[in-house]
Amino acid sequence: MGIGSFRSHKSSLMRSMKKILVSGLINIETTLRIDQFPLHYFPVTYPFHGVQSTLSGVGYNLAKALTILGNNVNFLSLIGKDFYEPIIRVECSTIGVSDQYLLSELPQTAQSVIIYEKSGRRQIHTDLKDIQERQYPTDLFEQALSECDLCVLCNINFNRHMLEIARAKGKTIATDVHAIQDLNDAYNRDFMAAAEILFLSHEQLTCSPQAFIQSLWDHYHNRIIVVGLGDQGAMLGLLETKSITQIPAIQTRPILNTIGAGDALFSAFLHTYQSTRDPILSLQKAVLFSSFKIGCIGAAEGSIDMQTLSTFYHEYQHQLSPVKISF
Repeated sequence: MGIGSFRSHKSSLMRSMKKILVSGLINIETTLRIDQFPLHYFPVTYPFHGVQSTLSGVGYNLAKALTILGNNVNFLSLIGKDFYEPIIRVECSTIGVSDQYLLSELPQTAQSVIIYEKSGRRQIHTDLKDIQERQYPTDLFEQALSECDLCVLCNINFNRHMLEIARAKGKTIATDVHAIQDLNDAYNRDFMAAAEILFLSHEQLTCSPQAFIQSLWDHYHNRIIVVGLGDQGAMLGLLETKSITQIPAIQTRPILNTIGAGDALFSAFLHTYQSTRDPILSLQKAVLFSSFKIGCIGAAEGSIDMQTLSTFYHEYQHQLSPVKISF
């Protein structure tokens, strides 16, 4: 097959693939590098090359990573009618994400400021403006959903009404509720109840991750649960076999900022699981993908493509051996 024929075949294949729907936040992210926490007061400082502004937000991070990994994505979000709007649309086009379902319905685009130190520890300040009082239009959601089997609904209010619609249409719902403490968390309860694939962080759990997985099974019957464990890797709970497995963390390059590590873990897991239906392999590759990502500063930076991920997996596979967790 010649190069031209190969490219034509590849383009045809991509068009025929089912898309992944991603609906979530996009915001302007500004990062500030400091020497260390705690940050003491001083009137002025000059951290040369230590302040950067980029696009970010959980929805954008997922859509970008999944696209770089070779997936077709319908990305839904709400942004402002402000001077950031054309920048956002150009940037989406540059990375291959369509802005068809990106609606300029807010007075201002959401913003975040992230302070981080050399160890990778970070403190996030997020200003959602009035996005939490908005709802994404149902007709546009259903239009985007019609092309997708996997529906990634981030835990933001404008997605809440979409959960029941996606369930009624038999779509697989995946969500990440991030750092939660309580099974009955009022804000995240709807998202946990709807998700077949549920991600969360261990950071604020008041019990062991394996105990929390068991409680989630009892309350919400999530088919696949992944708990991000930071420098301990990630834990996988499978309802069908009532098994819990841990994948250890690895380091592929020096850590610059851990912001976005969870989004990287989530997106890479979904990418591999879509094609293999192998949750352990999916989490192994996700841990690897995330480990490389945190060698960058911005939350949306540092994603590698599918071929690079495959190459890295063959190199690091021996460090990603799954460990069965007893409970």
